[in-house]
Amino acid sequence: MSGGLLVAGTTSDAGKSVVTAGICRWLVRQGVKVAPFKAQNMSLNSFVTREGAEIGRAQAMQAGACRIEPTALMNPVLLKPGGEQSSQVVLLGKPVGELSARGYHGGRQQRLLGTVLDCLAELRGTYDAVICEGAGSPAEINLRRTDIVNMGIARGARLPVLVVGDIDRGGVFASFFGTVALLSREDQELVSGFLVNKFRGDVSLLEPGLDMLQGLTGRRTYGVLPFRHGLGIDEEDGLRVSLRGAVRESQVAAPLGEDVLRVAVCAVPLMSNFTDVDALAAEPGVVVRFVDRPEELADADLVVLPGTRGTVRALDWLRERGLAEAIVRRAADGRPVLGICGGFQMLGEHIEDDVESRRGPVDALGVLPVRVRFAREKTLTRPVGEALGERVEGYEIHHGVADVLGGEPFLDGCRVGAVWGTHWHGSLESDGFRRAFLREVAAAAGRRFVPAPGTSFAALREEQLDRLGDLIEQHADTDALWRLIESGAPQGLPFIPPGAPA
Repeated sequence: MSGGLLVAGTTSDAGKSVVTAGICRWLVRQGVKVAPFKAQNMSLNSFVTREGAEIGRAQAMQAGACRIEPTALMNPVLLKPGGEQSSQVVLLGKPVGELSARGYHGGRQQRLLGTVLDCLAELRGTYDAVICEGAGSPAEINLRRTDIVNMGIARGARLPVLVVGDIDRGGVFASFFGTVALLSREDQELVSGFLVNKFRGDVSLLEPGLDMLQGLTGRRTYGVLPFRHGLGIDEEDGLRVSLRGAVRESQVAAPLGEDVLRVAVCAVPLMSNFTDVDALAAEPGVVVRFVDRPEELADADLVVLPGTRGTVRALDWLRERGLAEAIVRRAADGRPVLGICGGFQMLGEHIEDDVESRRGPVDALGVLPVRVRFAREKTLTRPVGEALGERVEGYEIHHGVADVLGGEPFLDGCRVGAVWGTHWHGSLESDGFRRAFLREVAAAAGRRFVPAPGTSFAALREEQLDRLGDLIEQHADTDALWRLIESGAPQGLPFIPPGAPA
């Protein structure tokens, strides 16, 4: 067996995904053959591997940090929320059904433990090291009996555990101590130490607390990572953006031409693959923001309707908020609109949905000559094509089958005037196509905007991954971290009685 490590966290969004990616990039730069792994992921941001398997985008990003192709082994269980009470279960890259949270945690999850352990064992038989990512917190004691992603996988594979805490939220010492104290003796023996994330200030002021934490728990801290902007690449949770509305806006570099280009993304419910617009946000002079009110579309040069796991529900939401009327009016006025996947389906004439919402026939926005029927089988492909005279690569993840009845061909969809629609996620990451598309948008919007000719999204992504690797290399005790990973085994550290005095 190869070396291994489980990166757990005191909370959701503590930084497990980026820390895992950073460790992977640091290791691969040392010549280590490394792979990522997350037994179970809950996310609406997913990716399609070359063999046609659907996995979380975070694991695809981590595979990129390892400089290897992602596979279904790296994320054997993916849960795609369809609402507050149920999720689609994707097993080894293929959907196997919808389950309520009670149904999943009531028995189905635990039966998957053998599958995820087999996947991890296969990766550990192939790579020098496998860096695993947990989910949420390992101290969710109400779910411990059926856990397959935190201490369940750590105990099943005998992995050492590193607990990451976000100090920017506050309470990190209590979170570290409380996380370990809530675990059983057997699980505590797997926890090797801590990693502080998102620290601002003088580390010397933190060190007395780290020494006290070691005295209380018997566990050391493996590093203090400083706060850095712009490291939230391929985030898992689009629901936060969707629920909070217009709170996420890109940082924009100076434009090459006289004007900036403003992009408004409708933050629809169950928004999926909102990472599609990251490539737009990477362009100098392009401002991307997420919106949820019709007046926020007024100054937008391009409106994007993104993917969603609830197309019909998102249509209702657009109509309730007055956004549907504003989009239809934009289209009639020749102002640019782009629909991607579920957004493309909403721009059509008619939707027949007996799969996702089970609402049957539903009128869509009627902007594009497209009729959509939801099939039970999910389309999972990695298409390559041409549009606007440029080569385009993308990936498709959808149940909707589109019958395109007119307009100009555009990838697998169509274009009418300044309205474009396609099922292809990731198409804007193709640099030549993105620049050609932005030139079309600028012309239709009457903007003196010039796309920067040298922007490479792939190169920018590599720079981000190297920054994550630099954080680990410069701010973690890499010698101690490597010994922990190389051993691939827990250290059997002292037991902390629950409720021990601080």
